Amino acid sequence: MSTLLNIRRFFVITLVACGTLSLSGCVTKAPVETPYAVSLEIWGLFDDSDAYAETFEQYKKLNPRVKALTYRKLPVETYKEDLINAFASGKGPDIFMIRNSWRADFEDKTTPAPENVLTEKDYRERLVDVASSDFINKDKKIYGVPLSVDSLALYYNKDIFNIVGITEPPKTWDEVIVAAQKLNLIDQFGAITRSGVSLGTGVNINRSSDILSVLMMQLGSGALAENRTSALSFNDEESRSALEFYTSFSRVGAPAYSWNARQDYSLDAFYKGNLAMMINYSWQYEAIKQKNAKLNIGIAPLPQFDLGNPANVANYYGYVVSKEKPNTIDPAISGQASPVPSTLTKEEENRTRTFESWQFLKYFALAGKEKKMTLVHALSGNGQEIILKDDPAAVYLEATNKPGARRDLLETQKNDLVLAPFAYGNLIAKNWYQGNSEAADGILIDTIDSVVRGEKSIQNALEVAATRINLLKR
Repeated sequence: MSTLLNIRRFFVITLVACGTLSLSGCVTKAPVETPYAVSLEIWGLFDDSDAYAETFEQYKKLNPRVKALTYRKLPVETYKEDLINAFASGKGPDIFMIRNSWRADFEDKTTPAPENVLTEKDYRERLVDVASSDFINKDKKIYGVPLSVDSLALYYNKDIFNIVGITEPPKTWDEVIVAAQKLNLIDQFGAITRSGVSLGTGVNINRSSDILSVLMMQLGSGALAENRTSALSFNDEESRSALEFYTSFSRVGAPAYSWNARQDYSLDAFYKGNLAMMINYSWQYEAIKQKNAKLNIGIAPLPQFDLGNPANVANYYGYVVSKEKPNTIDPAISGQASPVPSTLTKEEENRTRTFESWQFLKYFALAGKEKKMTLVHALSGNGQEIILKDDPAAVYLEATNKPGARRDLLETQKNDLVLAPFAYGNLIAKNWYQGNSEAADGILIDTIDSVVRGEKSIQNALEVAATRINLLKR
């Protein structure tokens, strides 16, 4: 009996002691999160800082660990070289834009998204397919995220269409040939004074390399398969047919004849009113309007060989996060009255910077669909749900008049007179690995013009092109 009494006394004393410790604050608490603050610098192209200002201010209010967000616009002509030089000198940005075809070139300089920020499933479900094929590598790591994707569409001069009595834009390439015959004006000396469509040559047609590529895709060329791992070969009927069809628009006497090497540059001919149809990307719309505000432009989906099996090609930029950057953590902890020196190791500093960079990109590109997201502490992994005032991606696209990368935003752009054809094109767009994309563009342009000049046969021109492009991948 005394033993039982002693046991009861032990539990009573223990409970009292625990209660006393609890009241005195000695109970075990959750570990205190290490404070930090980061300042993130973003490098990009085309956009002025106004396109980012509202998003930056809203995010800093939602995430006090991000003390500053700055944007730097760089010139297109030297952008890739500027990036490489900046990283070589240790002065690169935290976040920067790369062309979709550059991912492999920059994979060793960038870091993939942490899985507790962005998952492959979430990425694939929210974004158009081409973004996944471009920015997710063979190890299922996400290396970039776009806000906008761009694809090809048909620009046409509505006034010229009205004059010749064409009531709607062509949907197929056969219809393009028929329309071009009506739209062409050729004088008594054989000079084309008004062209029906700018197709057929290389150097004087903007994005002629992409147009040839998409013709190959539409015809089913295995050479441009997205997941091809073998050496490039254009030795197939589809590739030959695509080049034959394209160059026929510059062959005198052919039914498609409407362009030649003596024509003005395609963009210039279009804004001057001397060209009825051209194939191009959405980014050219504002540039053309600035040169000729009165031009009555119509835009339609890219023509197809088979409307039941459509294809398009994408050319766009996505945001990536640099792998390393010295001296990135701000010594002043957000919310403190005076600067507090960082107690983080160099590895922790870089992990914090890259984590917060990716967390911002998720907010910017993807979080707006639900108008909420979970902000995660980079070191502890603890999360806190935040409610968004606006959809940052939608705000950006409205400010810049660009077609979206997110599926739900493309749905809202289907009724836009300018963006609708590109929104549809983004859903069916694909790409192919070229090695050095800028050099590959030049090779395909040379391929076209060598056939137009009669220097090479279709077969020989394609063989030379494949050999040259394969050398870029070594």
